[in-house]
Amino acid sequence: MSESAKKIRAGILGASGYTGAELVRLLALHPHVEIVLLTADRKAGQPIADVFPHLATTDLPDLMAVDEVEWPGLELDVVFCALPHATSQEIIKGILHATGHGFIDEMIIESPSDYANAIHGSVKVIDLSADFRLRDQDVYQKWYGDEHRAPELQKEAVYGLTELNREDITRARLVACPGCYPTAALLTLVPLLQSRVIAKGNIIIDAKSGVSGAGRSLKEANLFTEVSEAMHPYGIAAHRHSPEIEQELTKALGEQVYVTFTPHLVPMNRGELETIYVQYADGKTVADLRAVLEEQYADDPFVTVAPEGVVPATRQVRGSNHCVINVFEDRVPGRAILVVVIDNLVKGSSGQAIQNMNLMFGLEETLSLEQLPLFP
Repeated sequence: MSESAKKIRAGILGASGYTGAELVRLLALHPHVEIVLLTADRKAGQPIADVFPHLATTDLPDLMAVDEVEWPGLELDVVFCALPHATSQEIIKGILHATGHGFIDEMIIESPSDYANAIHGSVKVIDLSADFRLRDQDVYQKWYGDEHRAPELQKEAVYGLTELNREDITRARLVACPGCYPTAALLTLVPLLQSRVIAKGNIIIDAKSGVSGAGRSLKEANLFTEVSEAMHPYGIAAHRHSPEIEQELTKALGEQVYVTFTPHLVPMNRGELETIYVQYADGKTVADLRAVLEEQYADDPFVTVAPEGVVPATRQVRGSNHCVINVFEDRVPGRAILVVVIDNLVKGSSGQAIQNMNLMFGLEETLSLEQLPLFP
């Protein structure tokens, strides 16, 4: 895109959450993007500076409720949906099912589903919720408790794990960004399974995330006194990211893969670390695993395989779109230990979403994501 080209007009739905704030922070300095819409029903009418003082220097529109938006004339090019699961489906269905070739001059928006008559059909959508990650409708209903209300789009959505799905993302109009836990797990495991250097059985993912991964809504379990000076597992054998991880590993291998996945909440604001235990395929060694990962990510700007013996830590990626992986030989014969770290709000969510947007619009993949990790 040339310097003189028209800027991409972006809308962020759910801008008052943590992922919404990260989208604003990262996109505010994007050379080819103009943020023209911010919605947040509970904070409607407020300037972004009142909700997030750290964004006070940005010149952005005030937050609006969805049903108060005057859609005609917005001419959005991309919409980021940073909304809870089950909320995005009808909104996105409306966006992508629009039948006109422009904006209707007069339209009353009474509900999210009225997007269908208000938004140009060529707009691209990047969903940060779980609504379009799972391809099987029955699996979605089992894990999220309700029928999917846009099943035809569920089949169309491209899974937005950038490094492993660039070609499809480039052609997509709807991208479903992975969850933060699946992002770290899949970047580590998919190349190893595809290269058949590890066995498909006995994969154990021990995951830990900062409190921001639970969202910004008020929950007793997330109060300071509840999480400070403590750590606890949750969603044991029942976390919704399990079927997402298994779906993508099964696709990569071409046969069913199951994992043992247990997430933990740790008393820090942001960051994610996964310790993954795997079994070698017959005749393979830790050197084979390292070679596969180094070859896979040799030219990737954001995924790094650490030098031998260096243990990845969340401080190495905080505030950045980077992912650091390393592999160690277990003392138990035939097994290896993989350690991977990301920032759950950036590479695990908003940063990856922007990385996907760059691909969808033919831009440099790294634009607005070049910042180095923050330390201390």
